[in-house]
Amino acid sequence: MALTRVYFVTDVHGSERCFRKFVNAGKFYGVNVLVLGGDITGKMIVPFVAHADGTTVCNYGGEEITLKSQEETDKMLKKVRDSGYYPHMTDSKEMEELQADRAKVDRLFERVMRESVQRWMDLADERLSGTGITCYISPGNDDSYAIDEALDSGDYVINPEEKVVALDKEHEMITMGHTNHTPWKSPREVDEDVLTGKIEKMAGEVKDMKKAVFNLHVPPIGTIIDQAPMLDATFKPVVSGGQILMTSAGSTAVRSSIEKYQPLAGIHGHIHEARGVVKIGRTICFNPGSEYNSGILRGLLCELDGDRVKSYVLTSG
Repeated sequence: MALTRVYFVTDVHGSERCFRKFVNAGKFYGVNVLVLGGDITGKMIVPFVAHADGTTVCNYGGEEITLKSQEETDKMLKKVRDSGYYPHMTDSKEMEELQADRAKVDRLFERVMRESVQRWMDLADERLSGTGITCYISPGNDDSYAIDEALDSGDYVINPEEKVVALDKEHEMITMGHTNHTPWKSPREVDEDVLTGKIEKMAGEVKDMKKAVFNLHVPPIGTIIDQAPMLDATFKPVVSGGQILMTSAGSTAVRSSIEKYQPLAGIHGHIHEARGVVKIGRTICFNPGSEYNSGILRGLLCELDGDRVKSYVLTSG
């Protein structure tokens, strides 16, 4: 059987520039399968406030910026989207209403997230049509359940969350975007025993574990691919001797499942700083890392050949 080439990325966090690179990577790298492994939505809205004098004002990067033409506004809109934020065109009246009503802000945030994901699904449909490339995109712990309907709407994108899917005729993949608990209390965080139950359910449906890929958003605990900055009570990194202290932020359930089932490979994300590769028994586990806010797409390009990963490279571009 021919080799299967897989390109995996994760944690693009709303960056349109990174997502465009992802959907274009199939042809660029000559792959059979594209996988985006979670945390696809952005973290913040950037209001663009229109004024009576024809200017538009936004606050970006801690700086108030006055835009004096439609051309300037369009450029800034693109810059905001590419960095992973959601621009929102508004006026002074709505801004006052939003500042006075947190629930209205939350509803707006959910709406712009859904609209963004829908726009991405439409773009993927357009770019992948007729290519023969299979594309899997799933949510991660940071992603609201409000996006699921849009995520399931694509003609060429498949949401594999909590399913066993085929990468080709012999390789299967299980997917889980939920993680163990974090300081950020994100939408899809659960206890470790719940993670174990989700993995066990999918693993029980895998036909050939030696050729299976575990697409689990959180990496296995106690590895080089789960190291995150240690935080104090105010969520600031803990520094000692001029160095930021690191700690394991991975999952015991994920590690135990990999040790138990020994799949072909594990593909993970969640910890942006922990780019790397590690072996747990026969299983090779990857975290390509993330630099979405700089518009840099970190990825993994690998070739699957039967019950082995024939080759791999961590990419950046």
